[in-house]
Amino acid sequence: MSLTAPNPLADLGIKATVHLNPGVDELYAHATRLNEGVQAATGPLTVRTNKTGRSPKDRFIVEDEQTKNSVWWGGFNTPVSPEVFDRLLDKMTRYAQGRELFVQQVYAGTDPRYRIGARMVTEMAYHSLFIRNMFVRPTADELAAFQEDWTVLNIPSFKADPETDGVRSDTFILVNFTKKMILVGGTQYAGENKKGIFGVLNFLLPAQGVMPMHCSANVGEDGDVALFFGLSGTGKTTLSADPSRKLIGDDEHGWTDTGVFNFEGGCYAKVINLNPEAEPAIYQTTRTYGTVLENVVLDSQGIPDLDDGSLTENTRSAYPIDQIANIQPGSLAGHPRNIVFLTADAYGVLPPISRLSREQTMYQFISGFTAKIPGTEDGVTEPSPTFSTCFGAPFMPRHPGEYARLLAQKVQESGARVWLVNTGWSGGQYGTGKRMSIAHTRAMINAALSGALDDVNFEQEPFFNLEIPTEVPGVPAQVLNPRDAWADPAAYDEAARKLARMFRENFKRFEEGVDPAVTASMPNHDQN
Repeated sequence: MSLTAPNPLADLGIKATVHLNPGVDELYAHATRLNEGVQAATGPLTVRTNKTGRSPKDRFIVEDEQTKNSVWWGGFNTPVSPEVFDRLLDKMTRYAQGRELFVQQVYAGTDPRYRIGARMVTEMAYHSLFIRNMFVRPTADELAAFQEDWTVLNIPSFKADPETDGVRSDTFILVNFTKKMILVGGTQYAGENKKGIFGVLNFLLPAQGVMPMHCSANVGEDGDVALFFGLSGTGKTTLSADPSRKLIGDDEHGWTDTGVFNFEGGCYAKVINLNPEAEPAIYQTTRTYGTVLENVVLDSQGIPDLDDGSLTENTRSAYPIDQIANIQPGSLAGHPRNIVFLTADAYGVLPPISRLSREQTMYQFISGFTAKIPGTEDGVTEPSPTFSTCFGAPFMPRHPGEYARLLAQKVQESGARVWLVNTGWSGGQYGTGKRMSIAHTRAMINAALSGALDDVNFEQEPFFNLEIPTEVPGVPAQVLNPRDAWADPAAYDEAARKLARMFRENFKRFEEGVDPAVTASMPNHDQN
């Protein structure tokens, strides 16, 4: 509904035509009227954006009394002064006068003890639909008594002047923990809305003893919860979408004293080359009314062509979680029994599955390793390492050691087992070896989750000191030890030394903030 009084943006000094909590039909109508997108023949709203991914280098955190000693400055956490924030806020609110704006009042978090109320103010109707899909929508009773903890003001057509506004480019994402506000300008990519709030929770929850996690989660019939951490391309979404287990969520979760809860009310799946047979549930969302498809090309019949990456490889589907049939009611469950760190090692070094100690859990979590392969980005001509702390570096305001210690505490208290699973290459690096069989990976994960590996023997490999099971049901024994899978063991040893050196070099920047025992667990690149 459109409101002029009372003005829901009066505290910001904005007088505009405001659509408060509009529904799906209304947002479709506004998005098409404003030429933001078109409805596909199969139902979804399809949109194209000026940016096809996040802008992490344009994200800033206001440095003030609340953040100066608690944020880990450096990397993706770039400080900006309160004056810069206030100046841009003033310019944005003046720019917004008289415009048409959309407001959604939503929750971040399915656990009422730890959720935050967010007022999401957007210039684009499609953003408002994205937000409605991705966050937790209040009930009618909750909406009547809604408390706004944070405000996001997202106006893509407003662009900063880097020379006078104190930011890097005309795009900016500014987070102010004292004022509980996020400003976004210059980018139409809707993912900034959800990741902005994710970063807020990653800062707030550790102080309350809650572990925020960039992971997917599912639960078996007997209540056994599993978490899947992993960067893009490692199989996090695919492997957690198990028809025999209920989905808790696909991306962001918190771990409390009672168990795991989803931060979101929807899913934001990458859909390039999506296989309808391998991932039928996600595929169906790309054919469903209410879904937002970002940068997905329509064919001449108006049907989404998921194999067309001409706009970007980062094509996305944003849909409410209840579009998935097999979900956990309330998106809440108990403590995890198993935690899986997924990596796509293009060097062919890491075992397909290995068991981690407490120290190795912290080390691998802080390292957050995967590898890029040629063709994924311009200029990438050979495998290159990617280390993203806590498997989500751009969203982690605190020191990685703080998150790692909290995770280790939760693991110890719950008795959860932690596994490192390599979905990358075996028998050689990319170009020589072969990609790990998805059937073998599923068999190994199923064995870990079912407890089938509890009573088998393990052997220790020498470079990363990882414990490798000597047998896994349904998996050939020669696959399990990566050295055995290489035709030339000496070549494997050299590749393992090279990767171990990369790990050690990357970890130097974290050593001062972690336990010495964690540093001592790092790989041995001098191993003969």
